[in-house]
Amino acid sequence: MSQPAPLNPLSLPLHGSRLIEASAGTGKTFTIALLYVRLVLGGHRVDDDTAFVRPLTPPEILVVTFTNAATQELRERIRNRLVEAAEVFRADGQESDSLLLELRDQYDPATWPACSRRLALAAEWMDEAAVSTIHSWCYRMLREHAFDSGSLFSLNLENDQRELEQEVVRDYWRSFYYPLDSDALGTVISYWKSPDDLHILVQRLLPESEALGAKARAQRHPGRHSGRTRRKAQRTQSALVRLAG
Repeated sequence: MSQPAPLNPLSLPLHGSRLIEASAGTGKTFTIALLYVRLVLGGHRVDDDTAFVRPLTPPEILVVTFTNAATQELRERIRNRLVEAAEVFRADGQESDSLLLELRDQYDPATWPACSRRLALAAEWMDEAAVSTIHSWCYRMLREHAFDSGSLFSLNLENDQRELEQEVVRDYWRSFYYPLDSDALGTVISYWKSPDDLHILVQRLLPESEALGAKARAQRHPGRHSGRTRRKAQRTQSALVRLAG
């Protein structure tokens, strides 16, 4: 296993798989934007072994993040970085970021005008750039490749499933509790006054729901499940018993 090394965004290889570890406030967005500039520019010489195989356009570069707010910020930061880099390659940015000046100096001055035009075009193209949340990208791929994925052409992306959960609980309440006699229904109501009360309690167990089937899977594949997984399933089952009274 290789040892981690400090990241240099001007020399990080842009081919293959790379893992970058960073904590909050260490310049992740700054680094992504500079790597994006390098992908747009392509190699600075024929034997540049850190560059991608060819220059890329924004629709060919996928950038994913976690939230919609971060997506918009990232898109704007990348666009601004492309504009700044285009100015530097026009030799108009002598007071610009030292990293951009260092990046420009890696290229033959005769290519600077062409590099500037490529960067400016990429900045104008950012409205079509593939910058999205992880779930939005998956949704887009399912929609565009419905035949290959076996999914429906019409899909709804649910960012908040609480309303769906409440609908399921209300349907369960109506199907199983309404037909009960008064004594049995009274017992139910002594625990949960309404479907909303039931939903609040069940919601606590949803993060553990995957463990409920662990026992059956462990019986089919004994070697694949650790004792920790079995204990997690047992705790979940015990919680259900307590919940049911």
